[in-house]
Amino acid sequence: APAKAKKIPSKGNNVELSSDGEVEEGSWEMEEDEDGSGEEMVDDYGASSSEDEELLPIEEAALKQKSDRGGLSEDDSEEEEVEEAEEASRQKMGQKEEESPDLQLNLDIDEQFKLPTNEQIEREDILFICDPPDLHIIHQRIKGNMEVLQDFAVKREEGHTRQEYLALLRRDMAAYYSYSDFLLTKLMDVFPLPELINFLEANEVPRPVTIRTNTLKTRRRDLAQALINRGVNLDPLGKWSKTGLVIYDSSVPIGATPEYLAGHYMLQGASSLLPVMALAPQENERILDMCCAPGGKTSYIAQLMKNTGMILANDSNAERLHSVVGNLHRLGVTNAVVSNCDGRQFPKVLGGFDRVLLDAPCSGTGVISKDPAVKTNKDEKDILRCAHLQKELILSAIDSVNAASETGGYVVYCTCSIMVEENEWVVDYALKKRNVRLVATGLDFGKEGFTRFKDRRFHPSLKSTRRFYPHTHNMDGFFIAKLKKFSNAIPQAQKDEEPAVEAATPSTVPDTVTEPQPKKKKLEGSKVDKEQKPPQPALKKRHSLQVQRRPLKA
Repeated sequence: APAKAKKIPSKGNNVELSSDGEVEEGSWEMEEDEDGSGEEMVDDYGASSSEDEELLPIEEAALKQKSDRGGLSEDDSEEEEVEEAEEASRQKMGQKEEESPDLQLNLDIDEQFKLPTNEQIEREDILFICDPPDLHIIHQRIKGNMEVLQDFAVKREEGHTRQEYLALLRRDMAAYYSYSDFLLTKLMDVFPLPELINFLEANEVPRPVTIRTNTLKTRRRDLAQALINRGVNLDPLGKWSKTGLVIYDSSVPIGATPEYLAGHYMLQGASSLLPVMALAPQENERILDMCCAPGGKTSYIAQLMKNTGMILANDSNAERLHSVVGNLHRLGVTNAVVSNCDGRQFPKVLGGFDRVLLDAPCSGTGVISKDPAVKTNKDEKDILRCAHLQKELILSAIDSVNAASETGGYVVYCTCSIMVEENEWVVDYALKKRNVRLVATGLDFGKEGFTRFKDRRFHPSLKSTRRFYPHTHNMDGFFIAKLKKFSNAIPQAQKDEEPAVEAATPSTVPDTVTEPQPKKKKLEGSKVDKEQKPPQPALKKRHSLQVQRRPLKA
């Protein structure tokens, strides 16, 4: 039964009520039942109120701890807690120190890299056919192999040569990064091993999105503010560029903003700005962009020329010229003429330019992050085919330049490839075949070009060329060379060597001035013309003018 509460005045205390009816002094005491039994109180749900019987063990321990600390103040208890925490941390540190020698021994054991046997490699090859390879194991093996190769004399395993380690490394990297064995072999020739890993890793990450401000219509500051107001996070591209902006993220499609449609900027990679900066076009010049699609470099040239002079934008692919025309209209370029000709035939079409920009077709080994198919679809024939075409185009570009130009006489050759066969090799070939010399590109960053590669030795002036890599400059792989033409004459000693190149490819036009003459005489059907071939050098200029006029009449 519930206990009854009764107000009982305490002994020696008088209970008085104030004017408000409140009790000023007194006490409340619980009165037991009439029978005087001391039964414990039970609530409505039948729960007992006895603390001793109902306490849990953890509660009893807590009460005991409180009773032990009853004589201590709060500050003393806090100090004791801090001391206990410090002691616990010291004990943990002691345990770690005891365990560290064992852990270090385990690391030393793991660092000892051993080459797998031929049987293990064959077993892995069979497993790779059925199941995908374990990339974690391959990655660890690449790391161990790299450490051995960097200190080969100390860490190498007896009885194994360096070539065996390199062959295993090439095989593992091909499996881990999905490259062909041919391309990895080429890359291992270009880069040192530590730099090669950085290059391969950089190709797995896309390059930052960059745009170029069109100063024909706006300023970079105004464009940046307009894009920031639309929710675009951006920064200036770098101190080397006055027009570039790098886009980190955007809440709107960067290629469909009103500013883009109005022609205030062009989506363009950072590396594509460099060749035009090296070309350094001046106002009122005649400039040829031999391979212009999709028009980013052409519009940048027009921007630097302030729409003065004349730009001939040429490309051999008619389908790609649609994008060139669209971009030139959108960006407000008015000094450009678009043509669809084979660049190798260009000296016969038009010549006498002040400057020529040749962004030659290449294997694309510098833009693997954009086109991962390059990892596996390129072989030796593709590289040599590109190199041969580039040699033809660079000779045509040099022949299209007027060495007597007051402000120009320059050719800028660039590719988005890192292969030596497509870069230094081609430029060295042009130095031997034409009266040109290499000059500084005007770019204050980038790595120097190769003057020696494997068993080949190039001209020492190739140091003035520039290479750009994704892992060092965070832009697409690029090669840039700037040539200055100092004479329009073709060296006599080099003319005699060129027929060998023409025999390999009849469409080649290194001798664009002299080659068309025999064909013209054959059409006339004169037998006497064949006997008069040797004394013809004095009539070169007259015949070249006739050949230039005929395609226009047709």
